[in-house]
Amino acid sequence: MALTLIRDIAAGTAAIASLPGTIELGMLTAASLLPARRPHRPGQSGQVRLAVVIPAHNERESIGRCLDSLLADNSGGDAAIVVVADNCTDETALIARRRGAEVIERFSEDQRGKGHALEFAFRRLAPRRFDAYVIVDADSVVAPGFLAAFSVVLSRGADAAQCPYLALNSGEDGRLRLLDLALRGFNLVRPLGRARLGLSAGILGNGFALRRTLLERVPYMAHSVVEDLEYHLALVDHGCRVEFVEAALVRGAMPAAGKGRETQRARWEGGRLRMIREHASGLARKVLRGRAGALEPLLDLLLLPLGFHAVLLLAALLGASAAVRAAGFIGLAILGIHVAAAAGRGSSGWRDLRAIASVPAYVLWKIAKLPAIFMASTRRAGWVRTERLATTQEIL
Repeated sequence: MALTLIRDIAAGTAAIASLPGTIELGMLTAASLLPARRPHRPGQSGQVRLAVVIPAHNERESIGRCLDSLLADNSGGDAAIVVVADNCTDETALIARRRGAEVIERFSEDQRGKGHALEFAFRRLAPRRFDAYVIVDADSVVAPGFLAAFSVVLSRGADAAQCPYLALNSGEDGRLRLLDLALRGFNLVRPLGRARLGLSAGILGNGFALRRTLLERVPYMAHSVVEDLEYHLALVDHGCRVEFVEAALVRGAMPAAGKGRETQRARWEGGRLRMIREHASGLARKVLRGRAGALEPLLDLLLLPLGFHAVLLLAALLGASAAVRAAGFIGLAILGIHVAAAAGRGSSGWRDLRAIASVPAYVLWKIAKLPAIFMASTRRAGWVRTERLATTQEIL
């Protein structure tokens, strides 16, 4: 009897905890299928003076490839390309200069990480009066037309913009394929849904733009391990909206295996747990006070990583209550539709299906990493560079 009661309480708790995520996934997945909204004003190319800012810490293997893609896209030389060599002990700055990029070197033992590097760069570049900054990670490659697409959106008056950010390397590795699929959901389907609903697309950490005047109003003082999410929550607090730039694309290298993969997943998910602790109650109060714009960011924050979300839904199926079991079934159906929508945005359906088959093992792996995730959710958690596979390109 006692075990049955405990099971039912656990199932009910799981159903309640999964409800915000189910609403979020259902709403955004459905909205992503809607037609695009018409822009309020036509874009006027050539009116926005851009600086591309590339924060880089010991990126000798990837910085050349990143710069080559940006230089090819910036063939007219309209945008300044600036590499922030942040606490580098390798040849990152040398390689960037040889490619023709401007290099700002920064050294600080106490203030380490991407957030500090970006804040430093924005302060250094402010006197040059660029209209906006486009941020690209050093391990990324941009698609042709990347800068032109941002120029159009910014020329229409957008204060901030984000483009799709997908995986550069997926190949045959099962977990990389699964990560690639997850990124299509997180970084494409969901921002697309927000854009269709007229909501803020969010900042995904790579391939986003901020207008200089916005940074004057909302300084970039996000220094956590998920500085992109932290800064977007600051924008939400100020009533600012991030536009989604569907026509642009950036692809970033994902950690292939081992410690690099574990570090990145713990950093992302632990950082989100910290943001839940620090911001969820504040967003909930704003919603209760009638600020409807805080509702979707709150639902997004309460949506756990999909592996853990699926565990909650499965736990709800164990309950005796029909309502609790229905919440589990409906949530799993919506999750399946969301994954299908993400798969539909790719070009290798059979590989995605094979990756989905590895989900149970992946979830068990993530559960085993919960201690590391909780450690990464503390204020003491510092920034750690994610180890990735070296590229085969010539680096000098």
